[in-house]
Amino acid sequence: MKIEHLAIWVNDLERMRLFYETYFGGKAGKRYHNPAKNFTSYFLSFEQGPRLELMHRPDMAQKTINREEQIGITHFAVSVGAKARVDELTEKLRESGFKVIGEPRSTGDGYYESVVLDPEFNRIEITI
Repeated sequence: MKIEHLAIWVNDLERMRLFYETYFGGKAGKRYHNPAKNFTSYFLSFEQGPRLELMHRPDMAQKTINREEQIGITHFAVSVGAKARVDELTEKLRESGFKVIGEPRSTGDGYYESVVLDPEFNRIEITI
């Protein structure tokens, strides 16, 4: 078995698509629109691993943006292949105005990682 895709409800579909294309090399498929449900989405593919589905529906309730830990999915990790690349991408995101909430570091369980927030405050762990 494998994870085929992850899905995120988003407020600004185009902004989020552009973010994942620009910083993580995602390739968006054709924009899907279901007029009956007023639903739109993109599937983004990456070099390896699961796809990311960005979904939008105007009537979705706003989530409370809480940067503290909570029950449920807390982050997803993106492997960039090298320690230097973790550092470079983290700095590029910071310079672009995105919040770095975990500076690049080695963890006790053997990872080298940083944690950044995407435009809608979802946590992304950038790792080797």
